Amino acid sequence: MRIDYNIKDKFDFGLFLPALILFGFGLLAIYSSTVNNTFAQENFQRQLVWGVFAFLVFFITYSLPTNIFKSFAVPGYLISLLLLLAVLVIGRQISGSKSWLVIGSMGFQPSEIAKIATIMAIAAYLSRNNSNIDSFKDILITLSIGITPVLLILLEPDMGTSIVFMGVILIMFFWKGISSFSLFTVLSPAFVAVAAIFGTVYFIVALALVIVLLVTFKKDLFFSASIFAIGLSSGFFADYVYHALSPHQQRRIQSFLDPNADPLGAGYNTIQAKVAIGSGGLTGKGFLAGNQTQLQFIPEQWTDFAFCVIGEEFGFIGSIFVIGIFLILFLRILKLTFNTKDEFLSLVSVGILSVYLIHFIINLGMVVGILPVIGIPLPFISYGGSSLLVNMFMLGIVANLYRTRKNYT
Repeated sequence: MRIDYNIKDKFDFGLFLPALILFGFGLLAIYSSTVNNTFAQENFQRQLVWGVFAFLVFFITYSLPTNIFKSFAVPGYLISLLLLLAVLVIGRQISGSKSWLVIGSMGFQPSEIAKIATIMAIAAYLSRNNSNIDSFKDILITLSIGITPVLLILLEPDMGTSIVFMGVILIMFFWKGISSFSLFTVLSPAFVAVAAIFGTVYFIVALALVIVLLVTFKKDLFFSASIFAIGLSSGFFADYVYHALSPHQQRRIQSFLDPNADPLGAGYNTIQAKVAIGSGGLTGKGFLAGNQTQLQFIPEQWTDFAFCVIGEEFGFIGSIFVIGIFLILFLRILKLTFNTKDEFLSLVSVGILSVYLIHFIINLGMVVGILPVIGIPLPFISYGGSSLLVNMFMLGIVANLYRTRKNYT
């Protein structure tokens, strides 16, 4: 009994078991979606091998001295920027994006590494003794730390990963305790930029709303004018970025507004995903018995649309079970984050949680057709070695925090 107590006191099974279950469902989805695909049959074995390495990374990270993460924050961030620059020069282009570095027969996405590196760099800056989240200087520097990798990722181009970064920055600002006006300062450029993509009328309405809110906050004229100018510039920049996207990425955004406008093109995956999930019914068609999956209606379903396999073959009950496991994992991380008194570790933990949560929301939104298809994998489930390794590394950091929680609570 004493041994069991010591294990539970040092190792959080509430973190590990949900990840293990999700990985298991991912293997089932990958196997089912590739078993009849001659060109992708090896993906199941590859994911299994990556899984072994990923769980090894988890346990190594779990065992490290906790203070090493803060020491490595700045060097890790700089290394991630170098890798993002390298991928623009020597990277391999896949599916319209130059986002892969290939060494021999192995490839990885530097943007995955940049996620956790940027989280730690922002956490290190915001946890300084003299930091003030509501000062314009600290907001600007924090945004610069977060947006620098975003700009490099947009050059690949990879819009989906860029959106994840922006969401992580926003959540970390919120967790730090940013004021309502400072939050408005951070959000207003993004709000205007998104509106600009939808058209001139939306752009003008967004700018008008920004003016109204600036008047409401009653700040000095120069500062208010500066915020408005930044918002105006972001709108023009967003329009430029949209037109700089590859044609298939533009069609994905257009198909989000109306999937039936191009049912055999950009809207195809969304339509077929709805059919797959809807046809699963309450209990599903059974493992390896999904028509949409086995007949390969959705191209490369084992990646971003792996949840469709679960929906079709395990039905509503299986889908809700998987979603429930995700929620258990999220709540466990949130509880540990909330109880951690060390500000750096708390910010890193909430940054990790935000990565999982944003991926979860966007991916499920994609497969049910309420969000555009932007190439966001489902953590622990979608096929992908670099994604799985980084996800388990991040979970290892949270598990490490649990192991040493009595030192920081």
